[in-house]
Amino acid sequence: MEPNTPQMQGRIVVGVAAVIWNSRGDVLLIRRAKEPRKGQWSLPGGKLEFGETLLEGVLREVREETGLEVEILGLVDVAETIRDASVGAADDHFVLIDYGARVISGTAEAASDAAEARWFPLDELDALPLWSEMRRIIALSAERHRGLALA
Repeated sequence: MEPNTPQMQGRIVVGVAAVIWNSRGDVLLIRRAKEPRKGQWSLPGGKLEFGETLLEGVLREVREETGLEVEILGLVDVAETIRDASVGAADDHFVLIDYGARVISGTAEAASDAAEARWFPLDELDALPLWSEMRRIIALSAERHRGLALA
């Protein structure tokens, strides 16, 4: 940074999320109850807590938002959004680390900061209000992990 250049204000938030597949090959989405992207469909997940590993964080967030216990199948990719006032994140830089997963127990029910939780076949995703990066992450996980959930 140049001398006498004002520092950018804001915060960096590390989040984790899961692309969860069921035995029919459907993906679980939650409708967000809070900003950012309130009202949109998204992957179950949230902020990583201090001292928590990435995998501990994603398992906790999935449990809190959906009531499900899942098995992590692998890393999908990383998505981020920076200072996007249109989605309620004007002062934030979100770094979202996404994992593929499959259900091992439980019934999906919205809880915590999820207003709704629902399974969707892949061919229904185009009609949903869904962030383009989540579409990309789901497509990558479908290529890498969906078959493992069907086994």
